[in-house]
Amino acid sequence: MLIFLWKFIVFHFLIISCCLLTYVNPEDNPGIPAIAKYFNTKGRYEEVNPYLREDILAVNRSILQPPSAQCQEIHLTVIIRHGTRYPTTKNIKGMQQLYNIVLHNASGEESWLREIQTQWRMWYTEDMDGRLVQKGVNDLKHLAIRLSKLFPSLISEEKLRGGFFKFITSSKHRCVNSTLSFKAGLTELWAITDMEFDYAVNDALMRFFDQCTRFVQEVDNNPSALSEVDKFKQGPEMRRVQEKIADRLRVPYSLITHDMTQAAFYLCAYEFAIKAANSPWCQLFDEEGAKVMEYASDLREFWKRGYGYDINSKSSCALFHDVFSRLDKAASEINSGQQVTEAVTVQVGHADTLLPLLTLLGFFKDNVTLTSTNYATQAKRSFRTSHMLPYAANLLLVLYDCGGGDLRLQPLLNEKPVTFPGLTDQRASIPLYQDVRGHYSDLLKGCDFETECQLFKHPAEV
Repeated sequence: MLIFLWKFIVFHFLIISCCLLTYVNPEDNPGIPAIAKYFNTKGRYEEVNPYLREDILAVNRSILQPPSAQCQEIHLTVIIRHGTRYPTTKNIKGMQQLYNIVLHNASGEESWLREIQTQWRMWYTEDMDGRLVQKGVNDLKHLAIRLSKLFPSLISEEKLRGGFFKFITSSKHRCVNSTLSFKAGLTELWAITDMEFDYAVNDALMRFFDQCTRFVQEVDNNPSALSEVDKFKQGPEMRRVQEKIADRLRVPYSLITHDMTQAAFYLCAYEFAIKAANSPWCQLFDEEGAKVMEYASDLREFWKRGYGYDINSKSSCALFHDVFSRLDKAASEINSGQQVTEAVTVQVGHADTLLPLLTLLGFFKDNVTLTSTNYATQAKRSFRTSHMLPYAANLLLVLYDCGGGDLRLQPLLNEKPVTFPGLTDQRASIPLYQDVRGHYSDLLKGCDFETECQLFKHPAEV
């Protein structure tokens, strides 16, 4: 009896130990990496809206209600980040380098390591360089169909055929193809084969960051602008992540630099985003390591595109004014009893297009600046690109006519209603359009792209 009891205790101890040592996916889905929610701008749209995993065309109508029954949507501006893409050439070079290290230097009998060394092949090639993948095509097609369900009176076959849509895109291949994919989602939905619908390439609007001289010189091409990021890369949190990876691979610490750590994180993220694969590369990170990697990326975005420098958001002034000019035009037309001539504006750009605009509008602003030394206190920060900017991220601005000159504006991010920061009396999150304009009046009066983006002259040069 004692022997049986002893065996029973040992057996249950082993079971409990096994469970404690296994990092279980919080979604209880073995096909999804446990760290998928920390992939920053390399994350899937489905991780931001998990209900889409079950039905990619599902819409949550319960969270999108007009201000009242008599309100009718009259204009929709959609600013979209391109869909899922291949890694850039720079990232692919890093991945190749890490793969060679694992192939030739790593040792151990773990199944995931054997899988990388004997079955996995480095299939990314440098000519892929950020191009849209098939998943990215589907991202935009599916988004178009979902939006047609959410806004059937605006995103309709009649409106598309009638010329009430405007499509604008960045010149980058992945953005042009995303624009074509969004259009294809609609033309296939309505079986339109007898008409073509044009799009305009406009980098001044969708790649403003390239054309803002002050931003380029003071931030983009200025290594010291990202000093906080560099300090964090050299700090204790990142060093622990690198050492854990080296220990798992049984290689010298000197081989696993920050670049190699980032390459490992990207390999896990891209394999999942592109192929829906829970890759063996993901085994190099535990949850704490993934959080550190997420923070490093957020820190970079904060200082390079977000609240770190005023010029980051001001570089988006042209896009900001463009959005409000379209809203103003629709408001003016409806107030004078005319038909709204531009019912839907679809603008496709980059994460670097959306983030400065979201920052200018005041979204996701924390009370504390992100720095290299406050990682431990930032677990609940709102500035989290994993939530804000997955592939196919989108900002929607819906203008409603509620009759008698009562116009209201609702913002949505990634198909979820949000509220304009700092705007009181939201009235069910859909404030009066004139109140929104009043809230941003300083930016509407100022925020001139040419003025903000010119380099300030040294006093001796004036």
